[in-house]
Amino acid sequence: MRLPSLLAVFAHPDDESLSAGGVLARHASAGGRTAVVTATWAKGTRRAAELAEALRILGAGTPRMLGYADARAPQSAPGSVRFCDAPLDESVRELVGHIREFRPDIVVTHDAYGGLTGHPDHVHTHRATTLAVQAAGWDRLYPDAGAPWRPGALYLATHPHSAARALGGSLVREGREMYSVPDAWVTATVDVRPWIEQKVGAVLAHRTEVQRGALPGRIAALPRATRERLLSTEWYIRHDPASPVTAQTELTT
Repeated sequence: MRLPSLLAVFAHPDDESLSAGGVLARHASAGGRTAVVTATWAKGTRRAAELAEALRILGAGTPRMLGYADARAPQSAPGSVRFCDAPLDESVRELVGHIREFRPDIVVTHDAYGGLTGHPDHVHTHRATTLAVQAAGWDRLYPDAGAPWRPGALYLATHPHSAARALGGSLVREGREMYSVPDAWVTATVDVRPWIEQKVGAVLAHRTEVQRGALPGRIAALPRATRERLLSTEWYIRHDPASPVTAQTELTT
């Protein structure tokens, strides 16, 4: 049986490493086709170069960047509209094009809360990706975006309540609200300890975020054992599009 192909769609450079770096590294190391679409930041920026390095470490190909502006960083894509302000139909069309070109069996993205922080770009990425996964299989939708393709499964990167209580204080700044889901909603709990060096290396490749003290920077400052404890498990909620399954589409736990 051929390995399933996996396409991840995340909002910002570093989200792919923080949210799904272990699964991406594991999938790529097993020989599965693996790629990442990033909604914000423009090619040619420093963070685009850092994304390229992180994907190299994970084995997830070269950056596929939509080039929209980060909601909180207008310098991320000068002259471009913020991703959360862009016409939804436009964003969905672009993602449909990537899905039809790459033909993934599995798509991974943010959950409906946008992960622990609830960042608006994360939430919008979830909306656009969920719609694109469905639209990609409908031949009369976006006919100029390639031949129809239906992924077999959509996985939403998330945190269960139990993990948020245990880990959230290290991952979310003090005083900020955390968004997590009931433990029973989680359908795949993945132990990524064998790929932890790649995952940590990819997170730290986002040097701009390390230097400014964002989450990669807080992770960089932690003792190694604490860092590995925080990053060694990933959680996902599986959604099955109404489509035939073309390959194995389980994220093995």
